[in-house]
Amino acid sequence: MAVLDRSELEASPLADLHAIADQLGLDGFRRLRKADLINAILGEPAGTLGDGDRSREEPDGDSETGSDAGEAREEPRSAERPRRRRTLRSRRAPAAPKDELDEPLEVEEADEDTLTVTEGPGRRRARSTRAGSTSARPARRSERAVGEAEDAGGAARTAEGIVELLGNGSAFLRVSPPDPSDEDVYISAAQVRRCELISGDRVAGPVRLPRRSERYPSLIRIDTINGASADEVSEGTRYEDLPVEYPRERLALAGADPTLEAIEWLTPLGRGSRAVIVGAQRAGKTETLRRLLAVLSGREGLDVTVVLAGVRPEEIAQWREGPHAPVAALSFAASADAQAQAVERALDGAKRVAARGGDALVLIDTLEGLSPQAARKALAAARKLRDGGSLTVIATAARPLGGETAVIALDVALTSTGRQPILDLLASGTLKPELLVGEDGAAAITRARAAALEAAV
Repeated sequence: MAVLDRSELEASPLADLHAIADQLGLDGFRRLRKADLINAILGEPAGTLGDGDRSREEPDGDSETGSDAGEAREEPRSAERPRRRRTLRSRRAPAAPKDELDEPLEVEEADEDTLTVTEGPGRRRARSTRAGSTSARPARRSERAVGEAEDAGGAARTAEGIVELLGNGSAFLRVSPPDPSDEDVYISAAQVRRCELISGDRVAGPVRLPRRSERYPSLIRIDTINGASADEVSEGTRYEDLPVEYPRERLALAGADPTLEAIEWLTPLGRGSRAVIVGAQRAGKTETLRRLLAVLSGREGLDVTVVLAGVRPEEIAQWREGPHAPVAALSFAASADAQAQAVERALDGAKRVAARGGDALVLIDTLEGLSPQAARKALAAARKLRDGGSLTVIATAARPLGGETAVIALDVALTSTGRQPILDLLASGTLKPELLVGEDGAAAITRARAAALEAAV
């Protein structure tokens, strides 16, 4: 057991003294001079001198009077009040390497006027039991102490609720869904990624109390997801390794819009399609995407997500005023990396929906601001999982990227003159349309394309 007295504190660097004062909860310690800081740590009034300081204040000289006076003054002081001390108890070997000195510290109970600090991996905490000690954060320290006691005793509170994903990748556990409450629990983005959580999942796990600047309690770990062990769910096959097949279930676009009707029968889309709406500037790509959202949003069994990346600020305002707000909205002023990250976050959630047997649809306006590699990666996320769910991607772009299962080409001349439909049938097409509309439907598409080719000639 090592005893910290004044001489040891005086030999310590100022940074170490600040660390000790912070653990003691001393107010305003950074404004104190070193001597006053040592007095504050020892619990002595400001200006009190230790042995070394007192000897420097004694008058110099060889006179017997000065020496006797110094001794006479020192004896009553020693008899009047014992020196205050801090006891340091270490669980490691005394000769610890220097890099281990930064390891966290844990506090044990001690007698009055004593600070007992225990070192251990993963923690650095200290608690003063000196009478009259104060802290600037008494309420928060007491909450943290309760949380530590719960963790140590294995009686941490367990929360269960519904996951609601946020735009930054983190989430909240809504204990009284769908309304938010002060009892909701924060879930970190790392936990969301590791357990592949999606909005609507029911999860449960132990909770810790909020720390200094936190408002909500946090989930320590995820024990169960939808009633199954979190380990079993997270250890499933990677999305990219799941077997796939061509889309076989057509997305019906019921409505009176001539362009959507032409898309439905001449360039059909299926659950799991990789579709790109292409055309020149002002060909109507964004407007067509908005009309597709209007007929597909709210459809039962279809999880719809909208991402805006690299669009005009006015278009962002229009999308936000609609019935289905985008999960991310970046103008063309945003960097290519920022746009790619926003698209990737949205697709990550949709992948988890598809991997668990659901059907997801992601609408992206536009792929133009992304790098070619990021754009192809976003489009390649769409697929129909064999004996599973699907992820459909419909995005706007100036031209096809390659790898699409459906291309919807728009004619700027038709758009600018107000004629409908604005579909460029010769430049549009769906791969293996017979799987979506049958052999007769595929034959009808072929005849319509032939007629369009003859009209063009």
